[in-house]
Amino acid sequence: MFPTLGDLLAINLPIDTHAFFVGVGVTVAAIFMRLGTWLQHADLRDNATLAEQWAYGNRSIIGGLFGAWLGVHVTKRLTGYRHRTGDLFAPAVAAGMAVGRVACLLTETPGTPCPMCALGANCAASNGVCGIGLTLDPAAAARFDAPDGAALHASFVYEIVFHALAFALLWWFVRKRLTAPGESFVLYIAGYAIFRFFVEFVRGNEIAFAGLTRPQLVLAVTIPIILARITYQARRGTYDSLLRPAPALQ
Repeated sequence: MFPTLGDLLAINLPIDTHAFFVGVGVTVAAIFMRLGTWLQHADLRDNATLAEQWAYGNRSIIGGLFGAWLGVHVTKRLTGYRHRTGDLFAPAVAAGMAVGRVACLLTETPGTPCPMCALGANCAASNGVCGIGLTLDPAAAARFDAPDGAALHASFVYEIVFHALAFALLWWFVRKRLTAPGESFVLYIAGYAIFRFFVEFVRGNEIAFAGLTRPQLVLAVTIPIILARITYQARRGTYDSLLRPAPALQ
């Protein structure tokens, strides 16, 4: 391992290597989070300028995750750092996402109307079927431009639960069993990509094409690539340590 960048580059540069890569990841993630939703229309003239997008555009967690990975990956290539570092970030990202979605729950429309039982508060009847979901008062409904009095899917609560469970699995199970470096982050991203694709159906985001939202269109391309990589690694035995029984305590 290389404690400082100076050790890695064989120069006098006393900068902590881990802190440097964290800084690169955060910086590039912030850029992609801001600009990741810029391409809204096929006709580029209909999109906001990059300056307008940076100042007023939506933020994208998918863009942020991709930017963090890309920034660290490219920087490691340029500096010759060959150790895989994803295992350091996977539990932290899952915990951060769980906390971050609390803010989304408090400031955004929870989801689409929910005609079936779902985790949440209050109860509203629709066609004789009790839909249990988050129900907005008139003031909140007006602020979010959402239905007043209808039970809504608590889509952000679903995400909070997913990321909390992912953190628990990564920290108390995967971290102790998976020996291949960097693969826990790959598994987490794959799991979240699949989960996010399906939860988008109840998030209430704008439909862009063929009944899918923009995040779903991105995920429809990336999920097969991630799963192909996992399948390739699984055939090489990369994940065998996850499936073996835990060693008995002496």
